[in-house]
Amino acid sequence: MSRRTERHPGVLRKKAVPKAHGQHFLQDKRVIGEMIAVAKIGAGDTVVDIGAGAGAITIQLAEQARRILAVENDPRLAQILRRRLQNHIHITVIEKDFLQIRLPREPYQVVANIPFFLTTPILKLLLDPQSSSLQRAVLIMDKGAAKGLTAQTIRHPRVLTWRMWYKMELVGIVPRSFFSPPPSVDSVIFSIRRKPEPCLHHQHCGRFAALAEYGLKHPERSIYDALTGIFTPPQLKHLAARLGVDRGMPVCRLNERQWAIVYDTMVKHVQRFRWPGR
Repeated sequence: MSRRTERHPGVLRKKAVPKAHGQHFLQDKRVIGEMIAVAKIGAGDTVVDIGAGAGAITIQLAEQARRILAVENDPRLAQILRRRLQNHIHITVIEKDFLQIRLPREPYQVVANIPFFLTTPILKLLLDPQSSSLQRAVLIMDKGAAKGLTAQTIRHPRVLTWRMWYKMELVGIVPRSFFSPPPSVDSVIFSIRRKPEPCLHHQHCGRFAALAEYGLKHPERSIYDALTGIFTPPQLKHLAARLGVDRGMPVCRLNERQWAIVYDTMVKHVQRFRWPGR
């Protein structure tokens, strides 16, 4: 992974790599142990470590998983990884930008400390339910980003789309004092798990994403105002009854289950030419 910015607390052993500006080294190995425990890694699992650095996470994963892909874009750190992992034939070091790699086709998991400035691109690559085989990810993430992903009110269409297929949870805080030097923000352990029974089948992802983009264009608008370009007034009355809410409620307060009802109502009762993104 590309060099970390000041806001990226890298999970690396303090003395394992050359000093470089902007790197923050995790002091307590128990945090990594907790991440692996939350991920519930099994002996048959394939695991990806994003931004593996000098291998702090990778090495602790070594005895847990069947196959590990350690992705590190920095040539110096990749060289250290290869040297430290040369006796682990089930670990492959990939010296490449994570956003440019081809992810496993078989079910896989991720345990990683991701660069904060690449949070959205990484999640976009991992969480596309149409193509991803991701089963679970346990990440160290910026606390603010994690709170946005798990907020009760859903204001961003991309977050809504992800949450239709994945359960997201803030597991615990990783204080700045756990890193040397301390980063400028607090971090968290963040869990992402594919829902065994999602609100919609993954084949509907593209069409639902268009609905989410349309409906949350102005998230504080009422359900009536936000969706009036799709549904007719009688259809909106029917929709509100199905949702069990007042149609004047802000659309951002709908939960994932209710959005599935919105989608189902659109597909069953709205003419195709009125669907967003058709």
